[in-house]
Amino acid sequence: MAHVPFWLANVSSVVLGLIVGSFVNVIVARMPIGLSIITPGSHCPTCKARIRWYDNIPILSFILLLGRCRACGAVISFRYPTIEFLTAVLFLATNIRFGWSALLFIRDWPFVAVLIAITFIDFEHRIIPDIFSIGGVILGLLTAFFVPELGLFKAVLGAGLGFCVFYGLAMAYQVFSGRAGLGGGDIKLLAMLGAFLGPSGVFTTILIGSVLGSIAGIAWAMVTRKKDVMKVSIPFGPFLVTGGIFHYLLGGFIWLPFMTLI
Repeated sequence: MAHVPFWLANVSSVVLGLIVGSFVNVIVARMPIGLSIITPGSHCPTCKARIRWYDNIPILSFILLLGRCRACGAVISFRYPTIEFLTAVLFLATNIRFGWSALLFIRDWPFVAVLIAITFIDFEHRIIPDIFSIGGVILGLLTAFFVPELGLFKAVLGAGLGFCVFYGLAMAYQVFSGRAGLGGGDIKLLAMLGAFLGPSGVFTTILIGSVLGSIAGIAWAMVTRKKDVMKVSIPFGPFLVTGGIFHYLLGGFIWLPFMTLI
């Protein structure tokens, strides 16, 4: 790609992140309940009134409308500006980390957008759609050729390791506890992360995801006053995503040196 000034690349990353984040909102709101993400156009989920373009500007419209629908006054979920903000920040961070290139458009930004969609869908519906996890595995493997430090071999190894580790843990937990622990969506999500991050990324993701998930589980058990922490059910996907993004953006700088040999 032609050289793009640093400031322009960063501004473009934020603007594109806001736009993509707005579309991710549509996916999160509609896909889990079987609605089309194309039609109808943007509308208020309460009164069904069509949202005009000037009321559909990412983040800004939410602020100007004070978080309410112009037509009926219904409260707009804070999820909408949150997703738009997160997408913009991660698009910018990814551009700063890897540099402006064609890979941003065909690999890095789609990866980030899918992870954000997975996070919020799993939080709300406790599912991870296969179109994201399995589709992500395919995208990760197809584009691994263009990432010298990864390559196809490490991508395949990472995907296989991610799937096998979590599948084995899920089976062991079910055998010894008599109930399901990890869901199939989590298993396929870790395979997807492995395809993008390689074997070292799988280890980082499991480590960080497990620590954060345990802390959240204990905190939720205390809030809900459940004595048996092992019976507390929380979506694990968002914690895996957090670990994966951590390694994606920072793992190469701070992870243990011997992991680079894997």
